[in-house]
Amino acid sequence: MKWDVRDIDKWPWHRHPMGLASLEPGNSVAVNTGSWRSRRPIWNHDKCTHCLRCFIYCPDACIQVQEGKMVGIDYFHCKGCGICAEECNVGALELVEEAQAQAEEKNARRQSNQACSA
Repeated sequence: MKWDVRDIDKWPWHRHPMGLASLEPGNSVAVNTGSWRSRRPIWNHDKCTHCLRCFIYCPDACIQVQEGKMVGIDYFHCKGCGICAEECNVGALELVEEAQAQAEEKNARRQSNQACSA
């Protein structure tokens, strides 16, 4: 069925098609949502005081904690909302463009491979 949306701005709420509803609890574990992120939080462990404000405020539970300390970020589920970086009082989390982060990772892998083959 094709929708004629030329006058969509004038539609009442009930004319819009139904959206997706996930009714199963815990289903985000099976869905990697981080692939559409445009910004990525980068964690500087040297600056981190392990106050865990980022953990408390992360809406997707992407801050990884072991024994009461932050140990990393679950990038498979992180959507790059930036709440963690906003809540960090010590500047241990910084948002960077995803493309920049991927380029830096690729460059680091290349340098690591060159060092291993030398």
